[in-house]
Amino acid sequence: MTKEKQPGTRILIAEDDPVSRRVLQAFLAKWGYEVLSASDGIEAARLFETDDAPTLAILDWMMPGIEGPELCKRVRERKDRPYTYILLLTARTQRDDIFRGLESGADDYLTKPFDSQELRARLHVGQRILDLQSRLMEAGKRLRFQATHDPLTGLYNHGAIIDAIDRESARQLREGGSFGIILLDLDHFKRVNDTYGHLVGDAVLKETGRRIASCVRPYDTVGRYGGEEFLIVAPASDSSGAFHLSERIREAIGVLNFETKAGPINVTVSCGVAVGGANRPLDSQALLQLADDALYQAKKNGRNRSEPANTPESTGSGRSASTQAGMDAARH
Repeated sequence: MTKEKQPGTRILIAEDDPVSRRVLQAFLAKWGYEVLSASDGIEAARLFETDDAPTLAILDWMMPGIEGPELCKRVRERKDRPYTYILLLTARTQRDDIFRGLESGADDYLTKPFDSQELRARLHVGQRILDLQSRLMEAGKRLRFQATHDPLTGLYNHGAIIDAIDRESARQLREGGSFGIILLDLDHFKRVNDTYGHLVGDAVLKETGRRIASCVRPYDTVGRYGGEEFLIVAPASDSSGAFHLSERIREAIGVLNFETKAGPINVTVSCGVAVGGANRPLDSQALLQLADDALYQAKKNGRNRSEPANTPESTGSGRSASTQAGMDAARH
């Protein structure tokens, strides 16, 4: 007889009666399920704790160690695991017993002796619910990604990278230490768009993001701050470490030409580096202001360079209109 395939479907059965367990295994194997079996509630609880525990389960009500309803409660208490669809098998037919089983966390029940086709139909219902939940979770992940990532580069967007600074600033206040940020701007990027078109400009931005990401540590965070500006948050970095990271990124971008449909293009960047530490705690806006001022200095001093920020004590409280206008002009 040909086995009816249902690829990728795993199911846990917990049944203390060996004959009933073998009958269940035979039906489920015929229907294409990969079966994990337990002979009591304790063994079933252990299988539920594994990283690859099935999300579909058939539990007998009366079992040694842990009964089916109690096992349902324990499974439902675990909020850090994917949802498990549980079908409770029981010889109890009283309404109060059925209510108790469902209230314990079971999704469905089937009375013994069960009809094999009814069991199969109820399992199909459970699988449809699990499939729907999986699609909803994937949709949620896509929406979260879209809400926090730049669609062009795939890096964190403006809001998400600012959140990363806020989180690191809060961590630094709790635990001490220091962290750095690097504000990076492509030099003369307007010329790229004006000369080669915005499609080539977009390709340059994407490749810039890729090169930045290839230089940072796994626990650093990279985001597109806006336009042709990128922002890197570097935890556990002092002034020297953040500056060296900035230089490594700058060199990775400027040493090799960007290969585009319009031919090779040389791209350079200017970077402003600012560091917050236990001796000078700074919120995200103050740290960004320092990095922005340092970036302006890098532009003013010839571009294609990194500049460390002045300390807060030596930084003015604000910019004049003429200074702001000069900074805006220097960026292009």
